[in-house]
Amino acid sequence: MIAENMKEMVAGSSAIRAMFEEGDRLAKQYGPENVFDFSLGNPNVPAPPEVKDAIIEMVDDEDPVVLHGYTTSNSGYEDVRETVAESLNSRFGTAFTGDNIIMTVGAAGGLNVILKSLINPGDEVIVFAPYFGEYRSYVSNYGGKLVEISPNTEDFQPKLDEFEQKITPKTKAVLINTPNNPTGVVYSEETLRQMMKIMEEKEKEYGTDIYLLSDEPYRELVYDGTEVPWLTGMYDNTIVCYSYSKSLSLPGERIGYLVIPDEVADSADVLSAANVATRILGFVNAPTLQQKVVEKCIDARTDISYYDRNRETIYEGLIEDGFTCVKPKGAFYLFIKSPVEDEKAFVAAAKKYNILLVAGSSFGCPGYVRLAYCVSYDTIVNSLPKFKELASEYFE
Repeated sequence: MIAENMKEMVAGSSAIRAMFEEGDRLAKQYGPENVFDFSLGNPNVPAPPEVKDAIIEMVDDEDPVVLHGYTTSNSGYEDVRETVAESLNSRFGTAFTGDNIIMTVGAAGGLNVILKSLINPGDEVIVFAPYFGEYRSYVSNYGGKLVEISPNTEDFQPKLDEFEQKITPKTKAVLINTPNNPTGVVYSEETLRQMMKIMEEKEKEYGTDIYLLSDEPYRELVYDGTEVPWLTGMYDNTIVCYSYSKSLSLPGERIGYLVIPDEVADSADVLSAANVATRILGFVNAPTLQQKVVEKCIDARTDISYYDRNRETIYEGLIEDGFTCVKPKGAFYLFIKSPVEDEKAFVAAAKKYNILLVAGSSFGCPGYVRLAYCVSYDTIVNSLPKFKELASEYFE
C-alpha cells in the first residue's frame, strides 16, 4: 500500500504529462505530422553549439574520475559557482561570490531544496494563480500549506489587494514565476515593488521573515525588448531559483542554481541548510558534467527567434479565428480563454482535431487553456486550419 500522502498526488498526477503521453499515442495512430501537440514545455530549439563543443572537450581532456565523481561540496564545484556569481555580478551589478550559489538539479530541484530548508509543517506559501501546478506538491512535500491568490484575468499581473489580505503570521514564503508559466506574462517592476513593500510592512507587523522565492527558468526568453527585473536588490529576503533548461535547451540534463544573497535573513544558516538538503533529498550534488558545461557556456544562449516567430504566427492566427488571450512577453506559452465555461470540455473538443492543450485548472485558473508553442514552425502553420475548424464550433 502506498503512502497516504501519495494517494492524492497520484490521483492528481500531472495533466500536462498525461496529455504529452496522449500525444505520443495519437502520433503513432495518425502520424506525427497530423498531431498538434502543444501540451509540454519541452524546448524544440537545439542547444547552442558551444554546449556540444564543451562536452567533447571535457570528455576528451578531463580526468574521467574527477569529471564524473562527487563534488567536494554538495553545493557544487567551487569554480563553477564562482563563474555563475561573476556572470550575475556583471549583468545585474550585484556582489555575489561562489558562496552565495548552490548548483541544483534544475529549478525544480532548487525549489525543493529551498522549501526543505525553510518550511515547517503548517507554514504558508503564497502563489499567484495561474501558477505552475507542481508547486502544490513541492509545498506539501514539507507539510506546508499553499495559499492561492485568485487570477487577475485582465492582464495576469498579481492581485496585490488580495495578496495583502492573505498574508498571515504563518506566511513563510511567497513564490513567484516571471516570465510566467502558463501565461507568458512578465511581472512589471512597479507591481513587484508594490508587492515587496507589502511584504516588508507585513514582516514588521508580525515580526517574521517572509522569503520571496523567484522561480526563473524563463528569464532569458523574452520578446519585444522586454526586461525582467532582477529582484535581489529590491527585497532583502529574495532567493532566486534558476534553470538552464530553457536558456541552453537542456531540460533533460537537470542543471540550475540557487542564489542565496548575504542580505537574506539568517543567510549563513539558510545556505548551510540548503547544502545539507541537497544531500538528504538524494541529489547529493548537481550533475557534474553539466556543471562544467555551464561554466564553459555561461554566456551562451539558445536562439529565441524561433520561439518568437512561433509566438507571432500562432497568436495572430488564433486572434483572427476569434480566440482571446493576452499576448505573451516571455516564455513560450499562450494562455487562451476557453470559449465555454468548462475548459476541459474545450480541451476535449480540440482533441477531435488532434490538437492537444492543457486545461487551466491545472494551473489554478479554470476557464483557460495553455498552449506551449515550443514546437516546430511546421506544426504551428499546419495547426492553424485545424484551429479554424475548432473555432467554427464556437464563433459565428
